[in-house]
Amino acid sequence: MSAVWHPPADLVRRYTAGRLDPVQVMSVEAHVARCARCRAAVPYEEEWLAAAWERIEDVVDRPRPGPGTRLLVRAGVPEHTARLLTATPSLTRAWLVAVTAVLAFAVVAARATSGDPDVLLAFLVTAPVLPVAGIALAYGRSVDPAYELHAATPMAGARLFLLRAVSVLSVALGMTGAATLLLPGPLGLSAAWLLPALTLGLALLALSGRLPPLLAGALLTTGWFAAVLLCDGALHDRFLPFHPASQPLYGGAVLALLVLVRLRHRRLTLGERR
Repeated sequence: MSAVWHPPADLVRRYTAGRLDPVQVMSVEAHVARCARCRAAVPYEEEWLAAAWERIEDVVDRPRPGPGTRLLVRAGVPEHTARLLTATPSLTRAWLVAVTAVLAFAVVAARATSGDPDVLLAFLVTAPVLPVAGIALAYGRSVDPAYELHAATPMAGARLFLLRAVSVLSVALGMTGAATLLLPGPLGLSAAWLLPALTLGLALLALSGRLPPLLAGALLTTGWFAAVLLCDGALHDRFLPFHPASQPLYGGAVLALLVLVRLRHRRLTLGERR
């Protein structure tokens, strides 16, 4: 009868120190599960088990933060808030790639046509809608795969939506602003989308307290395109929404909407606390 194999003492020491490869670990553990003598020889002290569980927790309960989370933390954002912001659905890779593709196409088309007014107009009309789309997709049961998890946290509701909306608005404005610098023609006209974008984004935040974000975003986008078409068809001035004389109107709307959003956020926050 052949002798029964038992793991040598050196192998057991390396096993308890965590210096074995996965195949050797499975072999030792399969034997220890059947052999009471070898099981008694393995030093399952409390400290060793605690260290093993701590390594498991590092992988399961404390996953390594991504580059976006680490960047926000370095900028002073609390880690739990940074994790919620980087989990924003409309800041995922697919959305960022789509926005980048739209802006790149606009810049290439404008340069290829030597600053064709129609191409510039298409950019000016589309640019204010990008933040609206991002904010509308930032929070909600129908767009967020982790909605149920977030809804059970103290950060859920108006506060989380506002944080995500601000992050999406900042990213969208930053990307569109970078594309604006690459457009041919006068910078003043190329940047005339900025105040309309802020107006639409803040209007969406104000409406989201009464309407679902997706519905509010669809209504604002439709209204924006209708207003541009009205200026072209009825007033015969396609660039009227972007004239210098129109900018103070957007500025006044931005200030009024900022006050409204602030008041609504405070009211919702007080309601959640109660």
